[in-house]
Amino acid sequence: MDQKSDKLYLILTGIFVASLVSCNLIFQKFFQLDIWIPFYGSYTFEQSVGLLPYPITFIVTDIISEIYGKKKANDVVTTGLIASLFMLLVITISDNIPSASFGIGGEIFSKVFGLSSAAVFASMLAYLFAQYIDVRLYHFWKKLTNGKHLWLRNNASTMFSQFIDTFIVLALLFYFNVITAPESYTQMQFFLKLLMNGFLFKVFFAAFDTPIIYGLTYIIRKKLGLKFGEEVSSS
Repeated sequence: MDQKSDKLYLILTGIFVASLVSCNLIFQKFFQLDIWIPFYGSYTFEQSVGLLPYPITFIVTDIISEIYGKKKANDVVTTGLIASLFMLLVITISDNIPSASFGIGGEIFSKVFGLSSAAVFASMLAYLFAQYIDVRLYHFWKKLTNGKHLWLRNNASTMFSQFIDTFIVLALLFYFNVITAPESYTQMQFFLKLLMNGFLFKVFFAAFDTPIIYGLTYIIRKKLGLKFGEEVSSS
């Protein structure tokens, strides 16, 4: 890779890591949004705000897969895992250091930044499965279509891998009682609601990001002097 492609790769990696780490820092807050779905009607959408930056990680891995290849995409996924584990270490140490008499107290810090081991385990396991599956599926469809139909490999890989991610993380969070259902729901009803909410959001985002992927890969290829379907040489 030349200096220009190296710099772009570092920028994309930085965006990926920042999006991933922020997911694990803000996941404890939930939001509620009333939306209208065609042929269905009004629907109340409830989900963790940690879901908001997470689809960006799939955009980045798809762009890297398209421009730099499978190995570089897997390297970014591994980098994200290491960054998340380092973030967990820093927060754990900070949470256990005695508080001074000024500033926010340890109780508030723990409430805001405290990450339960079960939640982190669920997030990391789901992350590993989903991201590596996404990269593999992306290149499966790319090879099958001889580099054509970018929209197909972008949506087919992202939608499936994000369903896997949503299912695994919710299943583990419910299993370890990190998430408990409100009184108006049974555990299974609340699990299915969050699963559907999360997956619908990710399906919408995957469809929405298709023109973004087309536009960015076109600009990047033009900037790096690559032909259609060509990847940056690792040499």
